[in-house]
Amino acid sequence: MSVLVTGGTGFIGSHLARRLVKEGKDVILFDIAPNFRLIDDIRDDVQVVRGDLAVWADVVDSVKKCEVEDIFHLGAVLSAAAESSPMTAFGVNFLGTLNVLEAARILGVQKVLYSSSVASYGPGLPEPVAEGARQEPRTIYGISKVFSELLGLYYWRRYEIDFRAIRFPSVVGPGRGVGGASAYSTLIIQMAALKQPYEIDVDEDARMPILYCKDAVDALITLHDSADPRSRIYNIAGVSPTALEIVEEVRRHIPDAPLKFAPQPEIVAIVDSWPATLDDKRARQELGWKLSYPLDRLVVDFINEMQDQKHLYT
Repeated sequence: MSVLVTGGTGFIGSHLARRLVKEGKDVILFDIAPNFRLIDDIRDDVQVVRGDLAVWADVVDSVKKCEVEDIFHLGAVLSAAAESSPMTAFGVNFLGTLNVLEAARILGVQKVLYSSSVASYGPGLPEPVAEGARQEPRTIYGISKVFSELLGLYYWRRYEIDFRAIRFPSVVGPGRGVGGASAYSTLIIQMAALKQPYEIDVDEDARMPILYCKDAVDALITLHDSADPRSRIYNIAGVSPTALEIVEEVRRHIPDAPLKFAPQPEIVAIVDSWPATLDDKRARQELGWKLSYPLDRLVVDFINEMQDQKHLYT
């Protein structure tokens, strides 16, 4: 039996794949446009399946042929791209989740782990925002996350599919692309490590929760391995620096980093609609979750990874 990762050659998917390979899993990476560069170091240890989440036949055939036992459903059109093309986002983010859950139901998949987001919340909530806060997102991406959570809970109650989800903050780390309004939190560090100029498209005081990719993978594995989680959906908080605080931490290590602020109103509006802080007490108490990479350690490890594994990320 094998583990299927949708969006498997993308940013989080590639980091998760490395962890699963280390654990001896038979790993299948499902992606519409596989990025073989990001998985170059594990290419011989995984199977890559080209497919479209929005196409039922692609999803069900992959789950059936690969005898999939568990699914990590990470594939999605990200926030800024989704705002530009709601129809594309609907096919991948909404219909894609339905296709994954229905394939799991028909073919007896044991667990479906879903990557949700801080974007599932809307503005104006008391902070830090806990899991029970109202979800009234103002982006199609955020709406897709709420839809997918509710659909997953429906399949859990109606069909006993073991659905579990994490609401991630902005996940940062080597290999993240420019897509998504939260990409600045990664690109500040990534571009500085590459000694390349970068114009930051939010204000200096823009604040949102961020999480290092290694912590994100650990959170997914922790939730997957939990014998019987009391809850089905968990926040993971990370840390919540301003954009300027990220820049200042980077410049402790790369003083001449060519970074400057050039806010873009449409990006600022999206970021401002998200909570600045999350409450992850439930994950810490019920799962034993703990953060391993606060901002200072995150920046150092990120820079080292970019320099040591440059061939994967440039």
